[in-house]
Amino acid sequence: MNNKFAISLDHISKIYKLYNKPTDRLKEAINLFGRKYHNVFYAINELSMEINKNESVGIIGKNGSGKSTLLKMITGLLTPTSGSIIVNGKVSALLELGAGFNPEYTGLENIYLNGAIMGFTKEQIDEKLETILSFADIGDFIYQPVKVYSSGMFVRLAFAVSINVEPDILIVDEALSVGDMRFQQKCFRKIEELKQNKTVLFVSHDMATVVNYCDRVIWLDNGNVIDVGHPKEIAKEYQAFMLGSKMFKSTGLDPIGSLESIKDDDIDDLPDNLDVIGDNKVQILGISMYDHRTNEKNSMFSPLETVKIIIKVKSIENIKDPIVGFTLKDRIGNIICQCNTYVMQKQVPELKPLDIVSYCFKLTLPSLNKGAYTLTPALASGSQEDHIQHCLVHDAYIFNIINNKRYSLQGLLNLDDVEFNQI
Repeated sequence: MNNKFAISLDHISKIYKLYNKPTDRLKEAINLFGRKYHNVFYAINELSMEINKNESVGIIGKNGSGKSTLLKMITGLLTPTSGSIIVNGKVSALLELGAGFNPEYTGLENIYLNGAIMGFTKEQIDEKLETILSFADIGDFIYQPVKVYSSGMFVRLAFAVSINVEPDILIVDEALSVGDMRFQQKCFRKIEELKQNKTVLFVSHDMATVVNYCDRVIWLDNGNVIDVGHPKEIAKEYQAFMLGSKMFKSTGLDPIGSLESIKDDDIDDLPDNLDVIGDNKVQILGISMYDHRTNEKNSMFSPLETVKIIIKVKSIENIKDPIVGFTLKDRIGNIICQCNTYVMQKQVPELKPLDIVSYCFKLTLPSLNKGAYTLTPALASGSQEDHIQHCLVHDAYIFNIINNKRYSLQGLLNLDDVEFNQI
């Protein structure tokens, strides 16, 4: 196989015999005249392709299209009925929950079991153990049998092991659809990092995931390849196929009026174990969202509703020309919109050491689809083009959009529709 390819598939097929009744299997086995009592089902039909090294490839298709079957054949869990598969490199796979784990073993024992299967010695796993446990973040449950784990804890451990056994090829089959939102985004940030020098192959029903993280997409239907190509183009074709080409147009943003002061300063503290970046000269202590009319805290809003976002910070050192901002992301980390005081041309007063200050953004939410979203607050200094990041907290706040209608996502906020003030 050419060394530039990670995976080569040559006319592979996976055929299953389907029997209408259990007795038909027995009849076929003892029939002396070769009569067939089964129907042939092609889970994969004469599929040929090559996946490059350091390429991120998504596999899409409706349920039963052959996606999981294909991944299982690549990992060696299934044998093709015909054709050949050549894999160039070490494969780490995160397939259905439970694959590769002994339910009677503790999480810790399963880490060593999986490491041994991948060819690592106990000493080598010892070196990786702290990193695995830190990423999984399941606490003392690591000493409990995995049969008592929730699906979220299970995928935390499985993903942490999968990415830390030094794979050349990482395969993920919809497992990240379970678990909490922050951990999903943490996983996708790790996948983005792995894409730089690893081959990533994963199945997803979420077209935003496919477009955001894939270099190429394979569309399967009934075991056949319908199309292969650029993620955006294939995603459009697939969505048109699945949704009957229905289109949704953005309705824009409404003016929000004048800024009102926030009297309720009971801002939610940040949860533990969030991903934080910056030089720690400023700490973001908390963030909350409020109904702009009642000034009551809320975490459920409608599209185009006007809200107030309060960010509470503590300055450790003197900060000149601070820039306060936030990023709104969907559940898999796609950026919906961003805003900060620099682009708003708002001058924020200098922060003195040990100052505790709350900042308020008042804005009309974009035309968001129903679902969960996160806010990532940040404080920097300097300018938009040349700034120092003092504190950025990934996915610090989760809120939900509730609406029975479907909307398209609007990418950017109109700065004229955002107001800012120091409380």
